[in-house]
Amino acid sequence: MIAKTYTLREAEIERRWYVVDATDETLGRLASRIARVLVGKHKVTYSPNLDGGDHVIVLNAGRVAVSRDKLDAKVYARHSGYPKGYKEETLGHLLGRRPEEAVRRAVKGMVPHTRLGAQQLRKLKIYAGADHPHQAQRPEPLA
Repeated sequence: MIAKTYTLREAEIERRWYVVDATDETLGRLASRIARVLVGKHKVTYSPNLDGGDHVIVLNAGRVAVSRDKLDAKVYARHSGYPKGYKEETLGHLLGRRPEEAVRRAVKGMVPHTRLGAQQLRKLKIYAGADHPHQAQRPEPLA
């Protein structure tokens, strides 16, 4: 008996579209479910060196659930490189200003921090409201 290892090729990848309603979903748990689909770990044909994941549409990003303590304690910081260029923003302020960015940052921390991870993150579409322009792709609900 000869056992052969199946190797996925770029031409054999089939992409599907999924839609997720973020209403009253915990931010971290939602982000880990989304990252799993973007990377492609939910498929039998998962390969760590190829982008075999699917597209994900997130709706109602502004209604995601976060604990009250985390709204004030979670801080996003950045520095421009110039003197006095340090800026920080709490999660509560970011959710009020741009809720799509809060979800995107949570998912970004869960995909690989490589060029492949950046390619996988481009398949994520996030909207603060309940409507999206991707009806032609016939997205199905993510389980």
